[in-house]
Amino acid sequence: MVTGKSLCRNQTCSKTMPGSLGHEEQDAKTFASWILIRLKLAMVAPSLIGCDIRALDDTTKKLLSNSKVIAVNQDKVGVQGKKVKSNDDLEIWAGPLSYNKLAMVLWNRSSSKARVTASWTDLGLEPGTSVDARDLREHSTQSSVS
Repeated sequence: MVTGKSLCRNQTCSKTMPGSLGHEEQDAKTFASWILIRLKLAMVAPSLIGCDIRALDDTTKKLLSNSKVIAVNQDKVGVQGKKVKSNDDLEIWAGPLSYNKLAMVLWNRSSSKARVTASWTDLGLEPGTSVDARDLREHSTQSSVS
């Protein structure tokens, strides 16, 4: 994945196009969507940053160095994830990871806020299954979710 904009700057590195200052939320969603790309393509590929990394601010550095998101993108299993549920612009994608883990992306493709909900059966799990759910973006874990 190549990011062509200098994240969180007024202009791109070439100074010819607007940067994404003020669009940090969208930048975070884009980075999280790299998991979705991995799930769609079932490939482990390098992530490239298309800007001068010396000019990145702390927010962007944190976003691009999220080791948990990178680990999902680079997971060894390499089994293609799939769209498991779709309702208009709301999608759920899931795919297997190493160590009997599962990656899931709740994807709101619309421009308005919406709640995206997945059931265990959407993910191929038995009803009543208890898991520890990790939010990679927020760096939080909810234990014994059932």
